[in-house]
Amino acid sequence: MSAQSEDDLSCPVCQDIFKNPVVLSCSHSFCKDCLQRWWREKPLQECPVCKRRSSKSDPPRNLALKNLCETFLLQRDQRASAGSEPLCSLHSEKLKLFCLDHQQPVCVVCRDSEKHTNHRFRPIDEAARQHKKELQETLEPLKKKLKCCKQVKEEFDQTAEHIKVQAQHTERQIKEQFKKLHQFLEEEEEARITALREEEEQKSQMMKEKMEALSREIAALSHTVRATEDELRAEDVSFLRNYKVTVERVQQRPLLDDPQLHSGALIDVAEHLGNLTFNIWEKMKDMVSYSPVILDPNTAHPEFILSEDLTSVRRGQRQKLPDNPERFDNSLIVLSSEGFDSGTHSWDVDVGDNKFWFLGVATESVKRSEIWRIGLSNVVLSVKEKLQKIRVEFDCDGRKLSFSDLDADEHIYTFKCICAKKLFPLIVNGDEFPIQILPRDSSSVTHSQSHRGRAES
Repeated sequence: MSAQSEDDLSCPVCQDIFKNPVVLSCSHSFCKDCLQRWWREKPLQECPVCKRRSSKSDPPRNLALKNLCETFLLQRDQRASAGSEPLCSLHSEKLKLFCLDHQQPVCVVCRDSEKHTNHRFRPIDEAARQHKKELQETLEPLKKKLKCCKQVKEEFDQTAEHIKVQAQHTERQIKEQFKKLHQFLEEEEEARITALREEEEQKSQMMKEKMEALSREIAALSHTVRATEDELRAEDVSFLRNYKVTVERVQQRPLLDDPQLHSGALIDVAEHLGNLTFNIWEKMKDMVSYSPVILDPNTAHPEFILSEDLTSVRRGQRQKLPDNPERFDNSLIVLSSEGFDSGTHSWDVDVGDNKFWFLGVATESVKRSEIWRIGLSNVVLSVKEKLQKIRVEFDCDGRKLSFSDLDADEHIYTFKCICAKKLFPLIVNGDEFPIQILPRDSSSVTHSQSHRGRAES
């Protein structure tokens, strides 16, 4: 087959290797499709080569020629895939040089041609080695970028999963809080309806007793009146004979004051409905608390565990959390969810028995945080007694941050000339004991304080 001429295996019509060949009675072979197209364009079914008419509109297949063509194509494909050494397209010589000016492989004949006059050349292996090295160096940043992108994608996947966990946990907490409020309202509703029904029963019973007594009085008076009227209608002798008894019976029924409703007989509607929602709200304040500082779990160090109401923090086992930009990953720090840049703000903190803690304020950016704080870190504090409850007061307008001992009502320290940025309350806790933001009396909380939200911060 290697010596077989490709022309001998080509269709005379399409000039390509036979595809599904058929043979005519004149022994000439053609591709079946080529022959059918040829015949559709001619008035007679004749051989395209010798013009001899064919008696068959569907000539038989030439299986031997078909197998021969398939073998030839297979061998040609194998030779092409084996890939003999590439040759110069102009001179059919081996490509042994690399033209640095044209940046392409050339042969020795090309080197001496006019096209490459005064050009620089390198051996093909040397040029390939150098270019591979350069390409590898160029590829390194891409590989690093790819690695970085994969790592970021893993973090994104982790963040997406954490978002779902956060949403589910927060939803449970919201439902729990509203469950408590619903229970309180249901109990309050039941208590007020019970009080209303008790008053209704009491006053209804009183009216029933009065009505029964009045009915008895009416019956007795009616009997006396009827008996007396009967005596008045009797004969004179009979009337006078019973006169004394009749008079005594009438006189035994003294004319008392007319019966009437006493004051307070009706339901005290005003007592039950007056300021109803306000009174319920007043009672509800006893079951709720207000914290001037709410800790932001998205800033908390992975070893921190925050309480459900986000007002206390303690150190525990390291958690697998997203490495979001707000989080303090290298410092045992958690920030407040709100920052302050105007007005005066204060919050009280119970550090308990912790022996490693700091309180203060910090800028929002983790990468370039500026922090003002006081704390305890295995040092002797210049206070008379152990600090436990501390009041932190931040005067945004005066840019002053003060600390005082809440129990002893003594000043501890004041930072002055703090930077004019929005600052966030900060807690550092190195122990397993919780540090708690103390709640404020809800009656002292103003409307603006309780509704100060993230829009301000």
